[in-house]
Amino acid sequence: MTAKALVRRNGKTWKKIAKGATPYLLVLPVVLYYAAFWLGPVITAVIGAFTDASGHFTLQNFVMVFNDDAFLPAIRNTAVIVVFSVTLEFFVALFLALLINRKFVGSGIFLFLAMIPMALPAAAVGAMWITGLTAHGWMNSLLHYLGFSKKIYWLVGSDLKLLALLIVIDAWQVIPSVMIILLAGLQNIPEEAEEAGYVFGGDYFTVLRKITLPMLKPTIQTAIILRLISAIQIWLIVVVLLGFSRLPVLVERIVYYHKEVDQLDISYQMATGYTLVVSVIVSLAALAYLQVSGAFKREKGEE
Repeated sequence: MTAKALVRRNGKTWKKIAKGATPYLLVLPVVLYYAAFWLGPVITAVIGAFTDASGHFTLQNFVMVFNDDAFLPAIRNTAVIVVFSVTLEFFVALFLALLINRKFVGSGIFLFLAMIPMALPAAAVGAMWITGLTAHGWMNSLLHYLGFSKKIYWLVGSDLKLLALLIVIDAWQVIPSVMIILLAGLQNIPEEAEEAGYVFGGDYFTVLRKITLPMLKPTIQTAIILRLISAIQIWLIVVVLLGFSRLPVLVERIVYYHKEVDQLDISYQMATGYTLVVSVIVSLAALAYLQVSGAFKREKGEE
């Protein structure tokens, strides 16, 4: 092989290597960022979950977590919030996204107004609603102005009532973000596909069920998974409205042991134990949804 041919061959090899390495080089800054600011705390939390106060390996931290009086109520309350909140938010957000996607007169203004709650941080949302839900808050003032003379004590009553209230408030804030994701997916669906459905005799609901929603499935999966993970981690609004321990949820327990009672000998072990339990639950919930939705099913015989 001549020197010229060898140089040409080596040049092609390096180009091939560079082409294959380009995607990895592009994501390298993100990997380094997560390694520096995310991986360290994660490893620290995992190690802390399996060590006692003297630094020895133990599983007693998880025994303490599972025996915590608030553990089962926290699991129950979190599950109720996740199931009803995600379901409510998805259907309302889908309805709003379909409505805005029709581009009616004033749809842009409607979209702007609908996105306002999404721009508010959770602490601001909690502060706004706690001032409204007190006995002399703006909610009762508004109802009095509308003709209802009897005061409603919003923040007292059964756990079921408080959970329903939290689900409504959480939905008010989160629905816009789910709506934006679904609206982006709807706008990426080719108009020709839906027009073909109408040409072949389908009405609006038939086209929606057989064409629009199947083509929207990847976007729906993304929206629900993101919302599922976020709903499991709800805590700040709960604490702002009700304080610690009144209506325990999983992440609220982490904050409770890490910040509220950090002087206890077992506080760090309880906080890291709860952290690992929540991480496992989040991962299992996302995998379970993907499995149920068919994301892991192999396509057989489909072109």
